[in-house]
Amino acid sequence: MFTGIVEELGEVTAVEILDDASRFRLRGPVVTQGAQHGDSIAVNGVCLTVVEHEGDEFTADVMAETLDRSSLGALTVGSRVNLERPMAVGERLGGHIVQGHVDGTGAVIERKPSENWEIVKISLPADLSRYVVEKGSITVDGISLTVVDAGPDFFTVSLIPTTLDLTTLGHKQAGDPVNLEVDVIAKYVERLLGARGEQPVALPDTQGSGR
Repeated sequence: MFTGIVEELGEVTAVEILDDASRFRLRGPVVTQGAQHGDSIAVNGVCLTVVEHEGDEFTADVMAETLDRSSLGALTVGSRVNLERPMAVGERLGGHIVQGHVDGTGAVIERKPSENWEIVKISLPADLSRYVVEKGSITVDGISLTVVDAGPDFFTVSLIPTTLDLTTLGHKQAGDPVNLEVDVIAKYVERLLGARGEQPVALPDTQGSGR
């Protein structure tokens, strides 16, 4: 379980293409502290398992299913990635509940910079739009963010300078892919209501502050 609070910007140092998978070697001095074989580390929001660990680098195998459903297949040597270790029991939940299970991919549509923040518009697969609401949470490349506007095939987020400086979203340009994970609570609610034959109640259009 993760929180969507990125610990550091790592870097892909090697990519090995296998028959039905890929093996990535990644550098991350912070997340590799105390890392052991079998540990989990989120890479751009995808929960991966540490295969080997040496110094400030670790390797992880990514199966075909994950490559097909996420943007990890587009990574090359030198690519920057968001890294986060799992949340320890008893620690503060700074973002929201993030599983590291990517629901789909979107792409940056446009960026609108301002003096103190930047608005980023991101495309949204149609089958995920029902889980995204204004002022709700969404994970973009492993970053816990608050939705500003939610459309049928897009959403926007407002990024503060810290997020721009310390994550991949500070470098993404129009057309670049991003991994998306919607709020797992919304999916459970939908499943439970469906099992009871009930329809979800539409939420009122409210205004509030974002994260």
